[in-house]
Amino acid sequence: MHYYQRLKSLREDNDKYQKEIAGFLKITSQQYQLYECGKRALPIDLLKELCIYYDVTADYILELTDTPYKLTDRK
Repeated sequence: MHYYQRLKSLREDNDKYQKEIAGFLKITSQQYQLYECGKRALPIDLLKELCIYYDVTADYILELTDTPYKLTDRK
């Protein structure tokens, strides 16, 4: 699995549409779709926002761990 597949998995597990996530990130749906299918690298500022949105660590999204630690658990 690649990190962009994890983005899709997180979105689907939270019953969200690409359009909703794109709106949260203040980008177009087309831009988000490129990140989610791996055609464009995800900028760090958007990675940070997605970590906050899904309440998971960057390590989880980047597949450095398979355990979805919550940000709120690490404070």
